[in-house]
Amino acid sequence: MISKNRISQIRKLHAKKFRDEEGLFLVEGYKCVEMLCGSDFEVEEIFATENAIRENETWLKSREITTVTAEEMSRISTMQTPPELLAIAQQRTNLPEIPNNQPVLALDHISDPGNLGTIIRTADWFGIQHIVCSPDCVELYNPKTIQATMGSFAHIYVHRCPLAAFLRNESPHRRILGTFLNGEDIRTLDFQPSDIVVIGNESNGISDEVAKVVTNRITIPSAAQGRETAESLNAGIAAAVVMYAWR
Repeated sequence: MISKNRISQIRKLHAKKFRDEEGLFLVEGYKCVEMLCGSDFEVEEIFATENAIRENETWLKSREITTVTAEEMSRISTMQTPPELLAIAQQRTNLPEIPNNQPVLALDHISDPGNLGTIIRTADWFGIQHIVCSPDCVELYNPKTIQATMGSFAHIYVHRCPLAAFLRNESPHRRILGTFLNGEDIRTLDFQPSDIVVIGNESNGISDEVAKVVTNRITIPSAAQGRETAESLNAGIAAAVVMYAWR
């Protein structure tokens, strides 16, 4: 059982303002909570139904668990269909430096939390450990972002900084590849392990400020020759196609 006051405190973490103030975030669902518990994130508290405790006894038995009813879980969860496991964790404050010889994905004003979560999950699959987000990207700790990563948030370091300045600082040492509708075909491009690849906003693409820093324009060619087709790819899909060609 948890008190009404504690439920109210947890529900505040549904809002970015309070997540930022408290330096905490919510992780919901079996897969995401399990990945969280195996990561370097600091876990504050885990809430679970009796059924979840029985089914996950192996990896939950060493942790303190607050048992909640299905009704209580529905009150603290952000999901329409409440999970049986929910955790509160501390946001990362100290991120490791980005090694010069490792690939980096840079995201310019990605606004949809599902897209950001999908990109993080895909980067995890392709072994890209560092993602740099512009300040106007949707936050990593948005519950929808965390859910869309399917636990990959625990493996990937997501940095947040002025993107154009970061890229200018890196450009003497690496190529900055930007995705545009016109550019070099990714099927013929000689990708390098140290490249930085920039993915732009879902509607407007890469911003003018960031475009000025791009050293190589690249494109995913359409196969729909001779007929009208979609104007562009979804940002998450575009990122996945480029990462496949890259890695």
